[in-house]
Parts: sequence; C-alpha cells; structure tokens
Amino acid sequence: MPPSLILPPALPDAARWLSDCLARFDPGQQAGDIPDRHHDADARPAAVLVPLVWRPDGPGVLLTRRTEGLRHHAGQISFPGGKREPGDVDAVACALREAQEEIALAPHLVRLVGELPPYVTITGFSVTPVVGLLLPPAGLVPQPGEVAEIFELPLDRVLDVRQYERHTIERDGRLRHYLSLSYGDHFVWGATAAMLRILACAVTGR
Repeated sequence: MPPSLILPPALPDAARWLSDCLARFDPGQQAGDIPDRHHDADARPAAVLVPLVWRPDGPGVLLTRRTEGLRHHAGQISFPGGKREPGDVDAVACALREAQEEIALAPHLVRLVGELPPYVTITGFSVTPVVGLLLPPAGLVPQPGEVAEIFELPLDRVLDVRQYERHTIERDGRLRHYLSLSYGDHFVWGATAAMLRILACAVTGR
C-alpha cells in the first residue's frame, strides 16, 4: 500500500471515503497492466460481492476457495457471486443473493459503497463487482459442496500494486494475459486478481 495512504479506522468514515473513491474512478484511466477485454454485447450478466471486512487491526478482503469437485472453477479463489438470475433486479441484488447462498452472509450486514466497472471474463460473462463493507463477526458458513474455505486477504496487500504479476499464455492460438496475486498458500489469479487490481487502481490511482 502506498505509504501516504491512511485508511479510515471507523466503518462510517471508511464507507464515505470508499464511496468517493469509486464515484471518482475513471475506468479509462485504469492501470495498463490490467488485462483489457472489450465489452461484448453477448456477454452474460453476472455480479460478485467484494466484501471488505473492516477490522481495527487492518481491513481484509473476503474471498472463497471453491471445492475441488466442481465442474467449473474447481479449487479456484473467487469472490462470492455468480450469474444474474431472473429474480435479480440488478447487480447488487445478484451479488447479495449469491453471497448469502455461498457463505451465509446476511444482506443487512453489508454496507454498500459502490461498484467497479464490469469486467468481461474469458468465459463470456460481464461481471459487475459490488463493493461493500462489513464488521466482524459475520457468522459466515461455507456452502457445502461448493465453498471449501473462506479467508481474508489483507487490504494493504491488495492495494500494493507491486504484489501483482502479469502472465502471458497461449490459448486457442492466441496470446492471452492474466494477473496473479499470492498470499501464503493462496494463489489468486484470472478475473478475481484483475478485479482486485482494478479496486487498487480506484483507491490508489495507480
């Protein structure tokens, strides 16, 4: 995290500060190391919740690790979230519903502060990251068969742009790029790492 950046310790102040950061963020000015996939009109709408746990000893970003037996994204680290369902009136409703289903996070515990620009994934989803704050404890329970682990990534590591690595792979005869971020035994990569990097850019301007 940039040494000049001091995070507000109290949740109400943090909510106002983050809301201002997200409102001022210009997606056109995001950092050049973030893989840019142009918006596809055929992309399916989805949403994730980016839950920031505002702890006195340092905020953390809540993430999940998928179970190994899933057909898609097995073992990967992700935000709570998924595709928009017919009953979801907007991205916020989708993100809160998925978070309640996946980690038993009650919607009333989340203080919403804004959204990041939609991120188009390689699998054809246009994902809207919905940012919210919460205080511990939140009584979280992983959904059996889908979520293997719930953990927190320190926010100061997320905001430190030096922690991200850019990778290049060849897929279907084309060179593709993705970001990664490591923390202990956890390897965050792909869309989740990209959305964390966009959050860092929105907050730090880098």
